[in-house]
Amino acid sequence: MEQLFGAYRQLLKGISTEFVRYLYSQIKWNGRMLGLVGPRGVGKTTMLLQHAKLHLPTDKTLYVSADNLYFVDHSLITLADDFSKLNGRHLLIDEIHKYANWSRELKQIYDTHPDLQVIFTGSSILDIYKGVSDLSRRAPIYEMQGLSFREYLHLFQQIDTPVYTLDEILTHKAEIPGINHPLPLFADYLQRGYYPFGRDEDFRREMEQVIYQTMESDIPQFAAMNVSTGRKLRQLLVIISKSVPFKPVMSKLAEMIGVSRNQLGDYLLYMERAGMIAQLRDDTGGIRGLGKVEKVYIDNPSLAYVLGNQAANIGNIRETFFFNQMRVKHDVISSKMADFKIDGYTFEIGGKGKGQQQLAGTSNGYIVKDDIENGYLNVIPLWAFGLSY
Repeated sequence: MEQLFGAYRQLLKGISTEFVRYLYSQIKWNGRMLGLVGPRGVGKTTMLLQHAKLHLPTDKTLYVSADNLYFVDHSLITLADDFSKLNGRHLLIDEIHKYANWSRELKQIYDTHPDLQVIFTGSSILDIYKGVSDLSRRAPIYEMQGLSFREYLHLFQQIDTPVYTLDEILTHKAEIPGINHPLPLFADYLQRGYYPFGRDEDFRREMEQVIYQTMESDIPQFAAMNVSTGRKLRQLLVIISKSVPFKPVMSKLAEMIGVSRNQLGDYLLYMERAGMIAQLRDDTGGIRGLGKVEKVYIDNPSLAYVLGNQAANIGNIRETFFFNQMRVKHDVISSKMADFKIDGYTFEIGGKGKGQQQLAGTSNGYIVKDDIENGYLNVIPLWAFGLSY
């Protein structure tokens, strides 16, 4: 226990609280138990430690990662019991999915220690949502996305930019203070700005590790797959990254990677929940997430560039960015006439030369153009949609 406290306090010293992520203010941090989930590498651990540094008493708080050697011969319940006896009040558990039977033990901790707050994080979203059923309504789950273009500007470039609503973006109110030429910054964001570790010299190698761990460890472990199936999933990811964008023909795709057509839908869903792809659906389901899948995208532009290298298709990258940024606050669905629909608005995404043809006869239609600095009438620069969270 003494070593755990020492390691936690050492970690806390290196945490900066100068910038906190978009999700921080949306979390009800006072709950007795809550979870923070998201794909690998988006900054969950940092935000957890920031909260501890900003708002929790150091002498009554403990942070521990679930893969710590402490758990070789101790349980979560033992940790909670011992911590509570020392008058501990806030137990922070990182990477909870790495601990077997975590949800059952958290449920017991919740029921037997009413004075103890537990906050946990997990990178394997699949495992977290599977385990949450054991927790019933005890633990609300907050899902975290990577950096927006706005957050990248602050974290990478020290440029403060306000958040703009969709209506403000569509009425040309979005701007980056002091920046007249946003396109070079936007191009850099697309390549490396979605992940906070994009500033690292070894960014590409770190990204390859994220992909490997997710595709060949997290998903196979969750779905009880063998190693060869995990590699096929990674092959599927590369195929999607090079498409324009990918319209799934299940039988053809299943044949390409050598799996059953009946399994493919599940595989795509696993990849979506793990933060590797995003599936664009129509509105036939009536509520979010139940419609028919119309297109499949790589989850974010930075991931697409790492997977596709120089072969990454710019048209795909543009649509990926728009979908990725807007889904945080809006239900984004497919459009029969153009690329996307959001809240009754229709959007067609393209380059500087994109015309109005696909919006003919459409009310509330907008052309979203890359490679332009400013918008006019119903033409909106693509970069502006990155200021929405």
